[in-house]
Amino acid sequence: MTSFKELIINKKIPQHIAIIMDGNGRWAKQKFGRNRIFGHTKGVNSVRTITEACRDIGVRYLTLYAFSTENWSRPLTEVNALMKLLVRTIRKETQDLKKNGVRLNTIGDIERLPQDCLQYLQEGIDETQDNKELVLTLALSYSSRWELTNAIRNIATDVANGALKPEDVNENLIQSYLATKNIPDPELLIRTSGEQRISNYLLWQIAYSELYFTETMWPDFGKEDLFKAIYDYQNRERRFGKTSEQLTIE
Repeated sequence: MTSFKELIINKKIPQHIAIIMDGNGRWAKQKFGRNRIFGHTKGVNSVRTITEACRDIGVRYLTLYAFSTENWSRPLTEVNALMKLLVRTIRKETQDLKKNGVRLNTIGDIERLPQDCLQYLQEGIDETQDNKELVLTLALSYSSRWELTNAIRNIATDVANGALKPEDVNENLIQSYLATKNIPDPELLIRTSGEQRISNYLLWQIAYSELYFTETMWPDFGKEDLFKAIYDYQNRERRFGKTSEQLTIE
């Protein structure tokens, strides 16, 4: 059976893939009758697998929706378990990330994270800061509405103190105030588990991203699933408001 990896066109690999890692809790309950934390723990394996696969095929940026601002409203036991899992994972994986050329990055309101999470997260970022193969960004305590509100507040402050003029505000300036200012917009957004919504994720950045939804739940999402998504992406016509005829002429 032909692998989707063999069908991928190397020159058309998306530079940036963003993923909404959904379905951990349902996977644990439906497949094993276990609690949600079991699913989150197994989901870490998929993070490792997909990060390695992206690096190996030439993806330069991978952004994972790990914990949203809305997730703080989940039961305290689940939130605490997720924070502990985050700490363990970062401590365990940092050296492998460093060895494999992966630079760790984060976006979000991370000051809300527990102190030990912040400590190990910063250590992981510092340890991998010189890596060039792939930038792995964890969206933690993140939501687009938080990001855009924060950007607007900062722009308003700079206008008020004279650092900016109202007429200076344009798309490029807004982009420079976003948490992703140093990251190109994703060409491909993947969501697992069958849900077909964006859930307050990278709303500005995905204006022209291709959206790919799969029934596969995150703990079962492997390399072949990733390659299938990329193959699907490569077979779409990305017009950016132009006509097919214009693209042919170009």
